[in-house]
This record gives sequence, structure tokens and C-alpha cells, in this order.
Amino acid sequence: MIQIKSAREIEIMAEGGRILGRTIAMLRSKVRPGLTTADLDAMAEEFIRSHPGATPAFKGLYGFPGSVCISVNHEIVHGIPSRKRVLEEGDIVSLDVGVKYEGMYTDAAATVGVGAISEESRRLLDVTERALEAGIAAATVDNHVGDIGAAVQGVVEPEGFSIVRELVGHGVGFEPHEDLQVPNYGKPKRGKRLVAGLTIAIEPMVNVGSAATRTMPDRWTVVTVDGKRSAHFEHTVAVTEAGPRVLTRAE
Repeated sequence: MIQIKSAREIEIMAEGGRILGRTIAMLRSKVRPGLTTADLDAMAEEFIRSHPGATPAFKGLYGFPGSVCISVNHEIVHGIPSRKRVLEEGDIVSLDVGVKYEGMYTDAAATVGVGAISEESRRLLDVTERALEAGIAAATVDNHVGDIGAAVQGVVEPEGFSIVRELVGHGVGFEPHEDLQVPNYGKPKRGKRLVAGLTIAIEPMVNVGSAATRTMPDRWTVVTVDGKRSAHFEHTVAVTEAGPRVLTRAE
């Protein structure tokens, strides 16, 4: 069942979302060669818990062991933080974080270059982030889920990159994952109509090569089949009468 949020509930999500946005901004500033993904995870957990009423939403969720899903290079999503995974110059690292604040959930992600990265990787990050912004702009009252997917697709595919099909955005708020799937592809005016009070996570996952994916033996980490790089950007967005409201920016 799709769950509509009240104005008060959206304000609680916005407060938690600001904490989440600041968490990702902090992590982005810390990323450097020689750091482990477990180091980043510990920084995030400490930062989130330093805010009264806030806890890491992913810690223990469905059995996930970390506070942040940290995915490197060809890993698309759900990478498990590890002291054995050391970041190297030229890597790209996806930081997918959730916050629970006063009973409400928000979800966001960004992919960051580690030191100097290749032109192809830089372009991948730019295109994926632009695709997210296009998807957000389409999240307006009386548009449809297909308008969001079409907007993302319209940015990504002309650049020669591919969109992951098996993984999609979702409703968020009372739970980390709620009804209403939000694919990163589609046709305008198709799918569920968007209404005020709907809160969704829009999250393009974009590959340099094939869109095909597989899940690693750890049963969490999803990677590209061809081993080429992938980027992931995400915001939690409220659909309002005044237009889309991003709830997970740092400001």
C-alpha cells in the first residue's frame, strides 16, 4: 500500500534528511586513498548517532552488518564495509546511507572519486548526478512514475551509458522501503500518478558497460557482470503542490 505523509511527517523526514545530507557531505570530504571502507562506515555511524534522535537506518536492516552500503568501482550497490577493502587512487566509491529520525526514514547516496580519477569515470559521475536531478524535476503532482524514469533515461542513454534495470527507487518514510517502485527507465504518463504527500527515493544506478548485474557470494554486493564501473546517486524527495522537495540535501 502506498503511504501518503502528512505535512508534519514530511517535516520530521526533512530534519532527518538534513542529518543524512550532512553525513554524506562529511564522508565525501574524508574519502582518500589508504582509507578502508570500514573506516568510512565507522565515521558515518558516529556522526549520525551524535545527533539526538538519529540512528543509522541500515545497521541490522535485513541483517546488513554495516551502517553504510559502500560499493567500489564495478560494485553497484549494497557493498559491505570491510577493513580489508582499502581505497586506492582512481577508485570511485558509492556511499549509500539511511537515517532513522524520530521514527521516520530517509535514504540518499552519492558516488565519489578517490583522488584523481579517469575522464570516463568523471563523466559517469556527472551523467548519473544529472540524471538524478532530472528525475527529481519530474516528481511533480499529476505526473506519473514513468515520467521520472523517462527523465533519467533521457539523460543517461544519449551519453552511451546503461541503466540498471533490476534495481529501482522506492517509497520511503514510515519504513526504509515502502510500496511504489520507481524505475530509472520508462515512458511519460505511464505508471502510478504522483500525488502530494508521496515520499520517494529516486536513485539512478548507471553503468559504463552492460546493464547486466549479478550478486556476489556474500548475498549482498551487486556488481556489473562485465566488470565495468557503476555510479549511484540518490535523494529522498517529497511530492508537494509547490513542486518536488528534496529532503536529503546537506543545507
